[in-house]
Amino acid sequence: MRRMVADLNVSRIIAETFVAGVEHYSSLPSTQERAREAASNPFETLPLLVIADRQTAGRGREGNSWWTGEGNLAFSLLFDPAEFDCPRRAVPAMSLAASVAIIDTIAARIEPHRVGLHWPNDVFVEGKKLAGVLVEVMPDGRHILGVGLNANSRAADAPDELKSRIVTLRDLTGTAHERTVLLMRLLGELGTCLRQLGGEPDILGLRFNDLCVQHGQMLTLYQGDRPTVGRCLGIATDGGLLLDTATGLQAFHSGTLQPPR
Repeated sequence: MRRMVADLNVSRIIAETFVAGVEHYSSLPSTQERAREAASNPFETLPLLVIADRQTAGRGREGNSWWTGEGNLAFSLLFDPAEFDCPRRAVPAMSLAASVAIIDTIAARIEPHRVGLHWPNDVFVEGKKLAGVLVEVMPDGRHILGVGLNANSRAADAPDELKSRIVTLRDLTGTAHERTVLLMRLLGELGTCLRQLGGEPDILGLRFNDLCVQHGQMLTLYQGDRPTVGRCLGIATDGGLLLDTATGLQAFHSGTLQPPR
């Protein structure tokens, strides 16, 4: 049974950010799943923010699971991109724009640690994953933007297979972070990045490359079963991954990165 809770200041979030409605649950299978249910109502008040303190079946990209530790932020935003002058279709740069918003939210908090973009949709700090983004486009053009941010948990409390691969804000700073303040700051930065994606996409796109942490790395990108190996030359302004391959420079706008095999 879903139970809505109130430890986040929902009234303040609605009053001081661009969201029109908030659903805050103690536990959900997935905030993305609940947002998709809400999207079935064409008259749903938007933007709608769905937050869960715990996800039992959290979803990442390519069907991967997402761990939501105690005190972390896991939410999905159902919105119409046209409100930000963004296209109502799949745009590779959308997840990167959301990742930039996360970076702008937390960079000052974690200095001097280096934070950056890990194409196509993650935020990394010194080789470990801090946050991830998932964007889904509904048939009517509305979007669901899912965010998982490792905030107040500890990597030591994660499942064994994740302990060495992730990091949290608490690990980096040694202190807990008030979730209402953190979420409101993130929503503010997200609104800024979405409007920039709609109005000045090339300017925002330059930041993708500046923040890319994969520069110079040899990467293997899979599109289906087809691998492409190349040295990363950064991220193009439209969100494409630039690889220097055996056949020359190529740009990729979709795919999964895996270690060479």
